[in-house]
Amino acid sequence: MVSRVLPYLVSFVALAGGVLAAPAAADVDAPTGRLLVLLRQPAGAGPAAHAAAAGAVLARSGARRSGADVPQIGLVTVRPGPGESLAGLAAVLRADPAVRSVQREHRLSLRAAPNDPALGQPETAPGTPAGTPIEWDYQREGLGHLWDVTHGDSAVVGVVDTGADASHPELAGKINAAVDQGGGPAGGDSVGHGTHVSSLACAATNDGQGLAGAGGNCRLVVERSDLTDGSIANSIVDATNRGVQAANLSLGDSGGRPPVDAFVSAIDFANAHNVVVVTAAADDAVADQGQPASLVQPPGTGPDLTQNRGLSVTSADAFDGPSGGGVGTEISMAAYGSFDRFDGSSGPKGIFGAFPTGPPGSAQLEQVYVDQNGSVHFPCMCRVDSSPYAYLQGTSMSAPQVAAVAAVIRRLNPDLSAADVVRLLKQTARQPGSSGHFWTATLGWGILDGGTAVEVARRIDRRAPTSKLRAPKLVRGTRFTLRWSGRDIAPPGVVPSGIRFFDVYASRDGHPYHRIAHTSRRRLSFRGRRGSRYRFFSVATDRAGNREARHRRPDATTRIRR
Repeated sequence: MVSRVLPYLVSFVALAGGVLAAPAAADVDAPTGRLLVLLRQPAGAGPAAHAAAAGAVLARSGARRSGADVPQIGLVTVRPGPGESLAGLAAVLRADPAVRSVQREHRLSLRAAPNDPALGQPETAPGTPAGTPIEWDYQREGLGHLWDVTHGDSAVVGVVDTGADASHPELAGKINAAVDQGGGPAGGDSVGHGTHVSSLACAATNDGQGLAGAGGNCRLVVERSDLTDGSIANSIVDATNRGVQAANLSLGDSGGRPPVDAFVSAIDFANAHNVVVVTAAADDAVADQGQPASLVQPPGTGPDLTQNRGLSVTSADAFDGPSGGGVGTEISMAAYGSFDRFDGSSGPKGIFGAFPTGPPGSAQLEQVYVDQNGSVHFPCMCRVDSSPYAYLQGTSMSAPQVAAVAAVIRRLNPDLSAADVVRLLKQTARQPGSSGHFWTATLGWGILDGGTAVEVARRIDRRAPTSKLRAPKLVRGTRFTLRWSGRDIAPPGVVPSGIRFFDVYASRDGHPYHRIAHTSRRRLSFRGRRGSRYRFFSVATDRAGNREARHRRPDATTRIRR
């Protein structure tokens, strides 16, 4: 939901031709001021031996630990002590007989870093720390690593909202379908909210202009709703039928009414088709998030990883604290929704995104209007100059970032269910100031970490391996060799766990099969009886515990002559 705290001032950024100008190339291979030290230690030395060796070297050199410590390869990262130069420390360490190698550490650049200016161009709003990029939120949510793992190709996000300006340079060519569910002409957005939300999920990425969407090359199904219960339920079902992997609902009521059965049924329909339903929590620090958020994360269930129909997303600020959105047990997790709290006390006045391409003042958010509840809304003052970009803040901005990452994960690893993805996003969320994994009433399970989430997702192997056994058809003696092979195949981009062992089964003269081997080897010397006919098959199990289905027919049949 868009914050109710309006109006607020706008932060202006440099524009070129109506879109953000591309920034100068960032420094690459920048030194970190640290040294990478490899120790001379026996192969297979354990953590205790590494710690002892590293401690001795640090004590002799006066170096300080700083950075990665990897016992498996004997690596310890250090920086100089007070008054000591990096070059001087390097010389001391190189003279130590326990040290194998000393090198200066550098910071690399991402291979797949998009060139959208907002990712690198500095934010100029008063109160913003120097060097903060316009899209600081996506940088902080690990999306650079997500884009390095997958570009989000073929992922589809359903956006149930006020529509989206299909002519916008960030959205043109990104919309699989624009559907009117009673909100006005498909492909348009007279309000501005839906265009902004859609861009945060799937804006054109790596096109040299504007911003990058959280889902990279993901695409959109835009359901333009009039925000009535029926329209919203219909939109959820229609988006599901159009093949989305996640559905975003940056909308909600003020709470207090009985569950809307149509919402429940539509959400359950989406779940049954493995669509991750993502909703925006309330824009006030209240415990009742309103529907549909309170339906996907019912009261009292937030702390339970297994209880939900989707995700209820609240807003975090640039300081990793709550920014004024919903709190309590109906909160699943958070994503960035404003720079500072919703009072707009410092920094940019919201999250940067696309806005309708009409003239300034043409979008409803830029006008004074009275909603159906009689609340007066003042002009947002959110458009950047006369460009089709704006700053908006609220949980509405948080939810689509989560929805895009959910869709990318579902597409990357289609063997994961919607429930798997929901749990994964919670488990990989970042709790500020802690490496622990726990739930809080203000940020739920933590702030979205798209990079970690996609890295974990690509290493979850849910697909069973396959195997095939070979044996001679006819033998004269009683002893012969069985051979088998196996493959552990995963979806493109997913890392297979590899085959752990095989079970080999045999049947003699039509009798029931029994297991004759449980092994990691791929051959077996078998001894049978003269005049018998044997049937064989193998079953593979991988390191993730996935087991091949028992073969309906034998892999091989062997007859032994009398």
